[in-house]
Amino acid sequence: MSGFHDRERGFEEKFAREQDQTFRAHARADKMLGLWVAEKMGLSGDEADTYAMTLVKADLREPGDEDVIGQAVADLAAKGCDVGFEEVKSKLHSFQAAAQSE
Repeated sequence: MSGFHDRERGFEEKFAREQDQTFRAHARADKMLGLWVAEKMGLSGDEADTYAMTLVKADLREPGDEDVIGQAVADLAAKGCDVGFEEVKSKLHSFQAAAQSE
């Protein structure tokens, strides 16, 4: 029975590790998107980093990407930047692919 429990524990640890890596990659992609949006809004340095973290936190509100994309589009519109939902969505997907490969 000990061998079965060891194997089960190994699968659980692997699953937890994979979930952690997925979460971290998603957060990295959100931060990359935040820095891209910040650049579009004319922010740099600490202001850009702070803004990027607001998008990372925004993505934790509900499952899916729509919340972070919506927040980015709204923030861009408030600053007078003409960047649409589809462009932001496309950018986020490219950042997600880059973060996954890191």
